[in-house]
Amino acid sequence: MLLEAVLSIGSDLGLRATLQQIVDTATTLTGARHGALGVLEPDDDRTEALYRTGMTEAERRSVDRLLPERRAGLSAEAEDGDGEPSDAPAPACLVAPIQVHTELFGHLCLAGKSSGPFTGTDRALLHVLASQAGIAIGNARLYESARQRERWIEGAAAVTTALLTGTNAADALMTVAESARVLAGASAGVILQPTEEGGMEIVTASTLDDPAGIVGTTIAPGSPVLVQLLGGEPVFIDDSATDPRMTTDVRSRFGPSMMLPLQSGGRLIGTLALPRRRGAPPYTAVDRLLATQFASQAALALVLADAQADREQLAVYEDRDRIARDLHDLVVQRLFATEMMVESTRRRATGEGEAGELLGRAVDELDSTIQEVRTAIFALQQPPAEAPSTFRGRVLRETGGASALLGFPPSVHFTGAVDALVGEATGRELLAALRKALAAAHRRPGVSAIEVEVDATVRLADGRGAVRLLVADDGRDEEGGRSTTVTWQAPL
Repeated sequence: MLLEAVLSIGSDLGLRATLQQIVDTATTLTGARHGALGVLEPDDDRTEALYRTGMTEAERRSVDRLLPERRAGLSAEAEDGDGEPSDAPAPACLVAPIQVHTELFGHLCLAGKSSGPFTGTDRALLHVLASQAGIAIGNARLYESARQRERWIEGAAAVTTALLTGTNAADALMTVAESARVLAGASAGVILQPTEEGGMEIVTASTLDDPAGIVGTTIAPGSPVLVQLLGGEPVFIDDSATDPRMTTDVRSRFGPSMMLPLQSGGRLIGTLALPRRRGAPPYTAVDRLLATQFASQAALALVLADAQADREQLAVYEDRDRIARDLHDLVVQRLFATEMMVESTRRRATGEGEAGELLGRAVDELDSTIQEVRTAIFALQQPPAEAPSTFRGRVLRETGGASALLGFPPSVHFTGAVDALVGEATGRELLAALRKALAAAHRRPGVSAIEVEVDATVRLADGRGAVRLLVADDGRDEEGGRSTTVTWQAPL
């Protein structure tokens, strides 16, 4: 039976299954009614986990108190200097230490033998089982460590692939936070980034619970945790709620935590925080090592993804510049030359006949086309997906946004140096008038074309310069007639 028990121990490489199997085997071989295996916390006398068989809750608590008191003893009976048992009464409880290599892993405890007190044979059996259990536990640990490393490596590779396939900054940070949370078994995955004041702010949070109140939380400048993170050192915390280094309002929600700097090339991108719930098991040394390696690789992937996005954006800018140059150097110049030829032909034409009228229309159409192409050139020169910094760009943004509702893009013309002449306050009033006019045109029936003109060359009666906004459409007014032009004007 002992041989079969030794062979069966460790047949399952899962650590939890192995520990439970050890308890069950020991109770079966010795005839004990109750058995328990207490796992000690690293560098501590406290019992981290308890595997038991045949116990009520009250008996479990009793054994839990007994195990730490028996750290140095092989059994509950006294031993002499040679390790041989003395003539003390036969014990009612046996306790044997389980060692994995040179580390004390825990204790195996047996109690309540049905046929009487435990014998020397029972003690010898327990000794053999504890020795074999140490070997099995060491193998199970190696297996679980290998599996854990494999999961972290696969997770880091998946994050790198996701980041380099193209994603925006917010999605990239969420990808890192969510992957790390799942791999670490954390309650939340949080990304913090440096603030202008010298502190750090939570910008991304992945959690199964409501993230309200987490995003936006800041760590004040000068905090001990912050000093350590800015120095590139990870921070490991046993209990966030009670650790004096933690000063945020959300610390009471969490227990064990890791705060890992996202650093690449000497540059601190941010911090990855992985807090667990209060009362959750602390992170092991292996957890900390693997998470730190993950953070280093994630930081590098973020830098590479950012560089790749910059290269792609630069390629877009270069392509837009090329198109703008081609439009200006080829299309606009040719259109302007054609307009001059047609204008010259119209002036030489005799009379006010139909030919002269048609030539006049052609000149107007060419001039309008040139204005449209110049507007397109300016739009190409603006950075995409960014708020325009010039007044001309803000006007184009308003008309571009209205095109989604109208179903067609309004035609926009600029006259004069509008960017240099139109001030901030006047520009806001003009944009408000433009939005109002475009909304009114959208409500009118039959509108299929809208012309917008911003003229900064207007002069008032007193000689002051002014800017004028004209918005005209081809719809119908309330009486069924043609729509009138909406005019807005203000001094510069």
